[in-house]
Amino acid sequence: MKEKSNLHYYDHQRLNHSRKLPWVMKQTWLDTLFIHYPIKKEDLTSLVPPSLPIDTFDGMGWVSIVPYLTTSVRLRGLPSIPGIREFAGFNIRTYIQLDGKPGVFFFKLAASNWINTNMAKLFFKLPYIYLKMDFQRVGGYVHFESNPLGINDGNLKWVYKPSSEQRLAIRGTLEEWLVERYCLYTVNQKGEPLRSDILHQSWLLHDAEVDIQYTPNIVGRGIPRLDTAPFFHYSKKVEVKIWPIRPI
Repeated sequence: MKEKSNLHYYDHQRLNHSRKLPWVMKQTWLDTLFIHYPIKKEDLTSLVPPSLPIDTFDGMGWVSIVPYLTTSVRLRGLPSIPGIREFAGFNIRTYIQLDGKPGVFFFKLAASNWINTNMAKLFFKLPYIYLKMDFQRVGGYVHFESNPLGINDGNLKWVYKPSSEQRLAIRGTLEEWLVERYCLYTVNQKGEPLRSDILHQSWLLHDAEVDIQYTPNIVGRGIPRLDTAPFFHYSKKVEVKIWPIRPI
């Protein structure tokens, strides 16, 4: 693919409203694996708040599981603080589009740092849980393992590495639809939508070779077991700015 500017296609749309407030947090995401499952929209409808319209691609909904390593965490105006600046984590998400702005809705997020978990629950109203995780790089592979709380049929485990040259997602494809999303949605206690904007350069993607994948039914909340074969993306690094959560 011909090299082009590594900026998201919709930068101007993302930034128009974000300029009214400063970003509040920076972090870097490393060795991100995207595990994508197709799922019928009707299987998601009762699981997503009614105020958040489910986004689909060619009529199909999607659920993605995304393990990664977070580093260089710092709040605006402060240096990185030892003890909270690096942690492994994963999220389980589906896809939302509200007022023409595509984003994600998290069923669950997990992090291996207790302080960060509780900060995210408090300030971003997200369903974070604290879990012990093991994240290592061995012989070119990333080894990611976690024992999910309340799951009785084994540990989460993924062993993966990039298996292609890096590329930008082509506009209009399912690949672009899945990854090029620059906000998260949640709701307040009244069920009213909230949004946090997230700014980073476009994902530089690789195909992923996944040698070991053991993913119990960790989504929960009534979603049918994800038995359809997934497909994968890998991204080495992206630096992120995060804006405060706010009503829409």
